Amino acid sequence: MDIVTLLIAWLVTSVSLFIISKLPTGVEIDSFQKAIISAAVFGILNALVGPILSVLAFPLTFLTFGLFAIVLNGIIFGLAAWLVTGFRLRWGFWSALIGAFALSVINSLIYKLLGTIT
Repeated sequence: MDIVTLLIAWLVTSVSLFIISKLPTGVEIDSFQKAIISAAVFGILNALVGPILSVLAFPLTFLTFGLFAIVLNGIIFGLAAWLVTGFRLRWGFWSALIGAFALSVINSLIYKLLGTIT
């Protein structure tokens, strides 16, 4: 992954988080600057904690045909909200779960509009 691809992914995730904060998902982000910081923290957590959780939760993920991966993303989403000031989850874990699902959908739509695959 080169630096341009990484910056595009960071920007797309930041825009997605900001859009999610404007939807009735229970996710609150104070400003676009907080969305940029939140996207960076989410990406770092996804890179560091994601593989560990995936390995530990593999049996559950296998039994649920991959649906438990959404719960894992919700856990990482909630951890990012806990770490970043100005990024709040109004309904706790449910907001994290909805936010993680919405993030994947909105990211996919933005990448489809951009015509890039990362």
